[in-house]
Amino acid sequence: MPPPLPLPSQPPRRGRHGAVAAALLLAAAQAGLAGTAPPAVERSTKGAVTVTVTRAPEKRLDFEVVVPASLDDVWQAFTTPGGLVTWLTPAAKVELRLGGPWEADFPNGKTGGGTILSFLPREMLAVAALAPEAYPTVRRERTQAVFRFEPIDAAHTRVRLAQIGWQAGPEWDAAFAYLADGNAQLLNSLHHRFAAGPVDWQAVFGQRPPPGR
Repeated sequence: MPPPLPLPSQPPRRGRHGAVAAALLLAAAQAGLAGTAPPAVERSTKGAVTVTVTRAPEKRLDFEVVVPASLDDVWQAFTTPGGLVTWLTPAAKVELRLGGPWEADFPNGKTGGGTILSFLPREMLAVAALAPEAYPTVRRERTQAVFRFEPIDAAHTRVRLAQIGWQAGPEWDAAFAYLADGNAQLLNSLHHRFAAGPVDWQAVFGQRPPPGR
């Protein structure tokens, strides 16, 4: 039996076509990875609400909805306990002052909303917002939710929400993604309150909810 052939000291060189194919595969893989990154700015419509998600250069969430109601009615619904319970929560606490609560209490024992940072009557309300309890760091550190109210005519009001003050980290990213949907739902609820009428919380929960604070 003839002796085995010696192994080459280095791998055989690929031909020109092999090198080109490898380069094309590498470029395709890199393009595929780049394609998975979300866009810096993404716009969508969720119900009656326009949503703009900005990831760079500075993270922020922006929402806009046209509510079929007068500015006075929308402001009342947004800044009084009796107004909030018609669309957001069966129990609410609002004190329209600097440092005052803007809070929604839910039957499961959860509290949302936040603390009033500033306001301009019938024009702007800024809140140090409480994130859901699933995001404890974000809930503790807070973001800023700035609501602006603009009359379009006697029967329509444009409401804008900008949520800013986002920090870096996995929990912040998760809360950012969650509230991109959650705040759209919030403003859709406000729109529905005037398009279809106040919420019947007894029908929603199957029993009368606790009274507002």
